[in-house]
Amino acid sequence: MASTRILDLLAPTAVCVHLDAADWRAVITALGQRLHAAGCVRATFVQAALDREAQLPTGLPLDGQFNAAIPHTDIEHVITPALALATLARPVEFRNMIDPDEAVPVQLVILMAMEEAKSQVEMLQEIAGVLQDPDLIAQLVAAGDEVAIRRVLEGVAAV
Repeated sequence: MASTRILDLLAPTAVCVHLDAADWRAVITALGQRLHAAGCVRATFVQAALDREAQLPTGLPLDGQFNAAIPHTDIEHVITPALALATLARPVEFRNMIDPDEAVPVQLVILMAMEEAKSQVEMLQEIAGVLQDPDLIAQLVAAGDEVAIRRVLEGVAAV
């Protein structure tokens, strides 16, 4: 279902397990700062991602117990392609991608930093494919550390 590309782009220092965040802004900021520290994005990335999320929300109601969000921003804020991932200690409200007036309680966030518009669309499709599996989402949310998250994703890549 998913390619190894998700694993390849998951920045080594950009996985937060059971992140305790007050709101969606704190989640995006935490993940964006990790991508910036890893040299993957420009200093403008975090604010651009926050601004984009406020205008074009990315909360996704999913089948199953957990929901997700896939925040991202324009390619000019990216140095090298990367993903950051957070599982949340408690649900954080993002706005629904389809109906922005609706709040979506999210426990899995994948922040995308892609350097080309085409690759951004392709990665969104790959991530959306992974998010179709409620059991996989539950395994990611339950994972106790970064190694466990990578193992879950490796299992998907092997399919």
